[in-house]
Amino acid sequence: MHDKLDLSISVAVGSSIQISLFVIPLLVVLGWIIGKPLSLLFDPFESIVLFLSVLIVGYATQDGKSNWLEGFLLFNVYVIIAVAFWFYPGGETVEAMFNSCEALPSS
Repeated sequence: MHDKLDLSISVAVGSSIQISLFVIPLLVVLGWIIGKPLSLLFDPFESIVLFLSVLIVGYATQDGKSNWLEGFLLFNVYVIIAVAFWFYPGGETVEAMFNSCEALPSS
């Protein structure tokens, strides 16, 4: 199993796709059932970070090769994103968008 980069990339990316396509919608439905709705209205900061993380992973895996420096840089990007979310004061924007959606008349 040494030097099986294609296998490890397909497992990592495949797991992310499975989570996004199955677990998140399941949690939304579960939230409706228990009375705690999970809004999929994302803050602009969250959307930008998600878009940039997809670009960074695509750039890191496009050549099919890996080395310790790429792994170290990806780890540092992960730490930077975690610290940014820890100190980001967001939440008010999403609440305002969610409340405006509830105020819309249903047809």
